[in-house]
Amino acid sequence: MNKLTKKELENLESTFTRIQKNIENGIKKLNITPAIRVAKVWKRDQGGGGKSISITGDTIEKAAVNYSSISGKKLPDSSIAAKNKSTSSKFHAIGVSAIAHPMNPFCPTSHMNVRIFLELGKNNNIENWWIGGGFDLTPFFPTKEESSIWHSKANACLDNFDNKFYKKFAKNCDDYFYLPHRKEKRGIGGIFFDQLQHKNISESLLLLEEVSKCYIETYVELVNINKKYKFTAEDREFQLYRRGRYVEFNLLFDRGTKFGIESNGRTDSILASMPPAVNWPFKLSANINKNEKKLLKFIDKKWNEHL
Repeated sequence: MNKLTKKELENLESTFTRIQKNIENGIKKLNITPAIRVAKVWKRDQGGGGKSISITGDTIEKAAVNYSSISGKKLPDSSIAAKNKSTSSKFHAIGVSAIAHPMNPFCPTSHMNVRIFLELGKNNNIENWWIGGGFDLTPFFPTKEESSIWHSKANACLDNFDNKFYKKFAKNCDDYFYLPHRKEKRGIGGIFFDQLQHKNISESLLLLEEVSKCYIETYVELVNINKKYKFTAEDREFQLYRRGRYVEFNLLFDRGTKFGIESNGRTDSILASMPPAVNWPFKLSANINKNEKKLLKFIDKKWNEHL
């Protein structure tokens, strides 16, 4: 693909809308009773738009699966390419992001996103392009079993494309999802990559689609394992407290959040990743202190090396 024609753009967008639908279907199936689904189609004044889907239910307290396809004249500062002093006159970015916050504290929170950036010149000629994305897991009561499943499935998925990808992308994930002001990892990691050109655009899109399938299939498996466990008010107290770390990272450090804001995306869609309930207690209870000590000891390990 040398030029982004209307037909080529439609082909690209169809890949990402298919990804969005597959993840939506996977999340909806996790709820015991029918989930409540709310969809919003939005347009952007500067060009493009998207579709945001919110899912709530008895197993998944809140989930969001967002699709966007936007264009502009200047890459936002949050884009890596902006640091490379791009001289292209226009860009187009397409992506899907997903976040799931379960009700049961024994079920982990998860996040995924996949995207493609195209830098365009005269007559919509493609001057540069790259893909990015990944997924990570944020458990509150982590287990060796779910950590092994999460990383081994990611490893197997990426080995189909390049057996060097997993080790590199897992390290990227650990480095990226880190809260420096807390000196804590956000969770047990996963995979993360950016500014990647895997062979050609078609092969790169295939990689993104397989990554998204791996994410939802593995996450559904983990939630189904853990949702059977009964939880107490104290378990819920700890979950709401640790959800605060998720909010802190997304608002202070996440490049996806910053890109959405800087590119004038739909604010409600950008902030849909926030948990539905969260708490920052001024004084921590003995229950929180006890569970946090166990959690931090667990997530401090490099779980990608424990396969």
